[in-house]
Amino acid sequence: MFGEKGLVQIYIGDGKGKTTSALGLALRALGHGASVVVIQFMKGWDSYGELKSSLKHQDMRIIQTGRPDYVYKGKELPEDYEEAKRGIETARSVMDSGGCDMLILDEINVALSYGLITLESVVELIKNKPHEMELVLTGRGEHKELIALADLVTEMREVKHPYMQGFSARKGVEF
Repeated sequence: MFGEKGLVQIYIGDGKGKTTSALGLALRALGHGASVVVIQFMKGWDSYGELKSSLKHQDMRIIQTGRPDYVYKGKELPEDYEEAKRGIETARSVMDSGGCDMLILDEINVALSYGLITLESVVELIKNKPHEMELVLTGRGEHKELIALADLVTEMREVKHPYMQGFSARKGVEF
């Protein structure tokens, strides 16, 4: 970004905060004049707060590649595979066009863990990343090959979560 080598960052773990951290990074980059594209794998709901926020930033675009329903591991539908493939193809297209300074592949690790995409396709994205582009991957699922290719890996570990006390997801905080 801004003439420097872009890095590969990965946010993994069973704790809350992977997408939130990536979006915070996006907000910081936008504040310095960068352009950001977020591709959300396995997310098709229109109720996410970041979708509404992105409409207020001309240099931020969010592309959802998923249906508006939860995907249960082992019960994936053909549409889930098609949408995940569209996410990979969209990421390639964004990279090939040089269409942004920062590309966030939100929940790509989950799509990989569910077998919706191949490890090879994700490795290819990392290896073909434009020199100055910052690439951020999020989601549960630890993939040794991706960790080896990354410049920064942060693991979110759940210590305590309101869900354990019966709280449900809150608008503006969890989505």
